[in-house]
Amino acid sequence: MYSPYDWNEAIRHRSEYIEERLAEGSPVVAVSCREGVLLVTVRGTQRKVFEIYDRLAFSAVGQQADIEAVRLGVIDFAHQEGFTRSPDDVTVGRVVAAISPALKKAFGDQFTAPLVLRALFAEVGRTPDADALYVLHYDGEFRMARGFAVVAGTAHAEERMREPLAAFAADSSGHIESPPTVSEALDAGLRAWALGYLHRRPREDEGDTGTPEEVAACLSEALREGEVEAALLERQTTRESRFRGVPAGQVAEAVRRCR
Repeated sequence: MYSPYDWNEAIRHRSEYIEERLAEGSPVVAVSCREGVLLVTVRGTQRKVFEIYDRLAFSAVGQQADIEAVRLGVIDFAHQEGFTRSPDDVTVGRVVAAISPALKKAFGDQFTAPLVLRALFAEVGRTPDADALYVLHYDGEFRMARGFAVVAGTAHAEERMREPLAAFAADSSGHIESPPTVSEALDAGLRAWALGYLHRRPREDEGDTGTPEEVAACLSEALREGEVEAALLERQTTRESRFRGVPAGQVAEAVRRCR
């Protein structure tokens, strides 16, 4: 007989398995800035930041196959929603609420493989206060943020990542006092990424880990095998798509400032 205790034990083991697989993942940072919403990470050979609909972007930490499955699923939902309703009805909140039950079902069903990912969704608004950021977990739980959001392999890493981004947080009413420029957001995002990567596994000798020298060394090491991927959902543009990659020269300047 399959008892509630057995189910709880199975869920615990699945959670431990997923967390172990996520731990070494490359973090992702999203920051609301004057020009739009910036998403930044360091990647290997595979892309990590994607447009999923006009005004909406997506990134994640996890297994590439699971990230791709979620990406395709949210693109399909967004386009169906835009066709049956209107493009204005396709919001990041609606997208996340639609995909969440599938993740919850996969996580709780002992006869299917759970999805190994922690995802970040972004929607650009007319003002920074109107931007919406969501973090979606492998068990289907999600939360909304204003100002900035991060995803990493562990909760400890995410906690450390928030430190250089705290000045960009929204107040209790959702207002962002002083939105950064895209260059300021890029600098802070790279520092946050480095802190997340440095702290992806808790260490007993942590101390002041995360000094500017350690951040610079972490970035230098990561960029030997990977590259910075940064994209902006533009707030005001005459282009057909609001999603664009940040120019390589601007990224290189930010890397130099962080070093």
